[in-house]
Amino acid sequence: MKLSNFGFDLPSELLAEYPSENRDESRLMVLNRKEQTIEHKLFKDIIDYFDEDDVLILNNTKVFPARLYGNKEKTGARIEVFLLRELNEEQRLWDVLVDPARKIRIGNKLYFGEDETLVAEVIDNTTSRGRTLRFLYDGSYIDFRRKLQELGETPLPKYIKRDVEPEDEDRYQTIYAKNEGAVAAPTAGLHFSKHLLKRLEIKGVNFAEVTLHVGLGTFNPVEVEDLSKHKMDSEEISIDSLAVDTVNTAIKKRKRICAVGTTAMRTIESSVSSGGLLNEMDGWTNKFIFPPYDFSIANCMITNFHTPKSTLLMMVSAFAGHDFIMKAYEEAVKEKYRFYSYGDAMLII
Repeated sequence: MKLSNFGFDLPSELLAEYPSENRDESRLMVLNRKEQTIEHKLFKDIIDYFDEDDVLILNNTKVFPARLYGNKEKTGARIEVFLLRELNEEQRLWDVLVDPARKIRIGNKLYFGEDETLVAEVIDNTTSRGRTLRFLYDGSYIDFRRKLQELGETPLPKYIKRDVEPEDEDRYQTIYAKNEGAVAAPTAGLHFSKHLLKRLEIKGVNFAEVTLHVGLGTFNPVEVEDLSKHKMDSEEISIDSLAVDTVNTAIKKRKRICAVGTTAMRTIESSVSSGGLLNEMDGWTNKFIFPPYDFSIANCMITNFHTPKSTLLMMVSAFAGHDFIMKAYEEAVKEKYRFYSYGDAMLII
C-alpha cells in the first residue's frame, strides 16, 4: 500500500465545525466486514450491536488547555504557544510548538496573562516550529499548573476556523475523561452520552479503560509514498490489570471486543502477548498500523471520518479492508456525512 492509495476529494462544507446538539445523535455508518454491507443509523443505535459481556475499550485520556498566547519581550509580538508535553516537573520544562516560529530564538522570553506573572524562556530549538521552554513562575507546582489551566484554551483542531467558545471546553472532552495529558481529544469517544453508557451498562456490556495521551504526532502528515518509511511520534500509554482482565476474559469467551477510536486500537495493539492476549503496560508507543495488518485483540471498531492520506485512515483501512473503506468514504461524501473531530461516526463489525 502506498500513500497515494489513501487520497479522496473532500468538499470543505463537510468539515464539522460544531458537534451534534446531542452527543449520541450524530449519524452512524455501520460497516459489516463479513457481509460487505453499509447501513445508515444514529450513534445511539450502537446499543443494538452489543450483547451481555461484550466489551468497549475506551481511551480515558483528558485534554488539557494546551494553547496559550503570549507576548515576546521588547517587541510585544503575539506568539501562540502549543504545549506538547512536560519534560521536567521540577524545572518546569516543556516541549512546545510556537507560531510564528521565525521570531522565536533561544534566549527569548515570552510573557503570559495581563499581569505577566507567568514567563517562559526559550532554552532549545527542537524542530522547525518546536522549542523547549522553561517556565518561570513564583509559586508552587500546583499553583503553576493552575495558572496554565487559567491561561490556556481548548486546543481545537486547526481546520476549525471559528474562535474557541466556552462550550468547547466541555464539547471537546469525552464524558469519561480522567487522566489529563492529551493535546487533542480521542474523538470517537465524543459521541457517547451518559445516558447511552448507562443503557449499555444495563444491557450487560463491560467497559475497559486504557490511556493514550494523544499528541500532535497523530495528525502529522505522511510525506513518503512508501508507508514503511513513515515514523510516528511516540505517545504515552497505560494499560492496567483491570482492563487486561476485562478484555482477556472477553477474548476467551469469544465476545465482541470494540476499540472506541484509533487511539484505543493503537494502545491495545502495542501490548499483545505471544498468545494473542492483552498485557499490562506503562510506557510509550510509536506503533503505525497500515495495510496489511493482522489485529490481535479487537474484532470491532468505532471511529470518526478521517482526513485523506492520514495515518488514521490507514489504520481503519487495515481493519475494514482498503476497498471497502474507500467505497464507504465515497458514500459518506455522497450522503453528506460530517468529517473530522466534531463529525459523524462509523461502526465497523
